[in-house]
Amino acid sequence: MDLRSVIREIPDFPEKGIGFKDITTLIKDKEAFKYAVDLIVQDLKDKDIDYIVGPEARGFLMGAAVAYALGVGFVPIRKKGKLPAEVVRKEYSLEYGTDILEIHKDAIEKGSNVAIVDDLMATGGTVCAVAELLEEIGANVKAMEFLIELSFLKPNEKVKKYHVNSLVKYESE
Repeated sequence: MDLRSVIREIPDFPEKGIGFKDITTLIKDKEAFKYAVDLIVQDLKDKDIDYIVGPEARGFLMGAAVAYALGVGFVPIRKKGKLPAEVVRKEYSLEYGTDILEIHKDAIEKGSNVAIVDDLMATGGTVCAVAELLEEIGANVKAMEFLIELSFLKPNEKVKKYHVNSLVKYESE
């Protein structure tokens, strides 16, 4: 199945010159959604994963489905101030400023094997911040899984020490 054919592109969103990759058309298509989840599960099945970690917000959609299919727990990574219990946080750089990600301090036991699942990897900044946060609390990041990779932004240079699997790669905007 050609997953690219079920990903809608929205020109000039969120600003002029950007072609937004909209996965809502993929996840509403039951065959495409199942196929994408199954491909990620296939890549992870021999990696002894204890938890799937999904960054807010679209990582929740893919990550929870993958966790269910693998029979493992799901742990959300949220933006600052969204989690109710004690958290560990990581500040990271964006194109225009900084942001903060948080995880519950007790979400993952030390030594657990985790895979990060998200919809899209652009520059790799967010997923690197997630990985650093997980490693700070003692987790082993075994894999990073994405529906989409914007390879023209060269994210793999930042994540080269990890196993990375991207289902659809865009070589140009």
